[in-house]
Amino acid sequence: MAGNKQLDLVHQNAIHVEMIRKEQRYQKLHTEFSINPHRKLHILADKPMASVVWNKISSFPANFIDAFHEGRQEPTKKYKTPQTESQEVGWISTPLIPSNRSDSRLNFNRISSDVTKHQESALQRGIK
Repeated sequence: MAGNKQLDLVHQNAIHVEMIRKEQRYQKLHTEFSINPHRKLHILADKPMASVVWNKISSFPANFIDAFHEGRQEPTKKYKTPQTESQEVGWISTPLIPSNRSDSRLNFNRISSDVTKHQESALQRGIK
């Protein structure tokens, strides 16, 4: 095992310095911040007895309002394809056939009979 030698402190420090130089080479300083469009914005309600009403939406900048509405959209409107495997289930939510309420093969409506009418009247009177 000639390749697995113990590194002394000098070599470990040299490796650490080289790793830090590589990390600093690719770092960027960000000075402009904006809203993350992929997170929901939580707006907290005021206290119940507060006298100030905060419904002045015109006081917010236009790009904030646009980012807020864009962040609140459902995933099918935000993205062209599902972002996770869980989103693949139900991504295409349009029905395969048009809905027809009169078709008895696909609609199982509640039907009242003598037994169900008796039970409903008993429940209304409080008898079990």
